[in-house]
Amino acid sequence: MNNLFDFFFKGNFFMKIVTLLYTLLLSWVMNGQVHEIPKYKPIDIDLHNQIVKMDSIFFNAYNTCDMKTQAAILSDDIEFFHDNSGLSTSKKDIIDSTEKNICGKVTRTLIKGSVEVYPINNYGAVQVAYHKFFNNREPDAKSIPSKFIIIWKKENSKWLITKVISLH
Repeated sequence: MNNLFDFFFKGNFFMKIVTLLYTLLLSWVMNGQVHEIPKYKPIDIDLHNQIVKMDSIFFNAYNTCDMKTQAAILSDDIEFFHDNSGLSTSKKDIIDSTEKNICGKVTRTLIKGSVEVYPINNYGAVQVAYHKFFNNREPDAKSIPSKFIIIWKKENSKWLITKVISLH
């Protein structure tokens, strides 16, 4: 009997059992507190479709150097936050920079299925999604998806981009 007692309650074996039970208990308790991120489901499918359409219109103009369409969709009070270059608040500077640095050089592709749209009461909507940029001067460069956020304002039945957060 003494040997059995020594086997279970002394030394390494007992500590292993205690550690295992503690780990199982902790795992069980923590499992009840961990929540998975819910799969996105549009709150308003009509709004979602409107914003996806506006994204398509704006970035088709971006890809084809249609500066007039881009300027019409960008708010005069635009705030463009770029993680690398900082904040831009001049619509003219943003349009000029796009024309100088993007036109004929870079195209943007929206990552299919990544768009999330949420209504902003009495204002418009927020769009969160992923896209890729392809530089035709670096055809072998790998394009990595990056996240962006656009705040859309509905003004007199017209959608305008008022804020952009571009993360690379």
